Amino acid sequence: LPGSAGVLAGTCGLAGCLATSWWAGVLPPLATEALRLPFYAGAGLGPAQWAAYAGAGALGLFGFGGLARGRTGRAWVLGLFGRYRGTVRRTGLMWVNPLLLRRRVDVRLRHWRGEPMPGADANGVALRVVTLVVWRVRDTARATLGVEDHETYLRECVEAALARVPVEVPGGGAKGSADLAADALTRLVAADSAPVGIEVFSVRPVRVEYAPEVAAAMTRRRIATLDAQQRATMLTSVVDSVEDTVTRLTMRGLVELDDYERKALVKDLTVAFCSGRGEAAP
Repeated sequence: LPGSAGVLAGTCGLAGCLATSWWAGVLPPLATEALRLPFYAGAGLGPAQWAAYAGAGALGLFGFGGLARGRTGRAWVLGLFGRYRGTVRRTGLMWVNPLLLRRRVDVRLRHWRGEPMPGADANGVALRVVTLVVWRVRDTARATLGVEDHETYLRECVEAALARVPVEVPGGGAKGSADLAADALTRLVAADSAPVGIEVFSVRPVRVEYAPEVAAAMTRRRIATLDAQQRATMLTSVVDSVEDTVTRLTMRGLVELDDYERKALVKDLTVAFCSGRGEAAP
């Protein structure tokens, strides 16, 4: 109900307690004068007065005890003796039955950055993956009553999805593999979270690194691969340079070479070019 109903009920209960005290003659004289009540000797505290006290006190406690403040982006899931009674999404001052059990639920759009979780790449190499999940609670009853803790459930869904979707280390996979992994993770986590009232918008890996037990070995492997690629590139460049030099010398008639001399010149030029590139590389 609106908060004014609770305030009115609480005020009536408080007024009833004051009236009963005046009726019983136990109201202090200063209070009587302040409230401008007529003088009354009082009937004493009998069964009728105690009953009036109980009724007025219960009304006051029921009225003031049920006052609550609703906030934007927050909801209350209400239950009575273990039975679901509804969800309150209103904002501002309101009155809720104080006998109902209230559970506050955050229904705003939320970003959750998880801790490093185990994963693997396409080759089965162990990884540690940090994900950023964009989600919100859509069905408050399912999220609160369907599982013990919906945030823990979401974390377990992300961990289960990482066990099924291969994720590549940045720079070690094909172009666009990160987007494909993010799309697959989002589909899996959204499907697993939907039955408990959680709506998942995206699950994106923000940091991927090798697990500690394989990090050193994979670093050495990547360095060796880069060295091999660099050597292959340098060798190709040297061969092209030697071929171009020999072709120009013979086509312009600067030298006339037989097979033996050509082989010797190619050998000398190759050694010279390799030595020059080796000195320039550091």
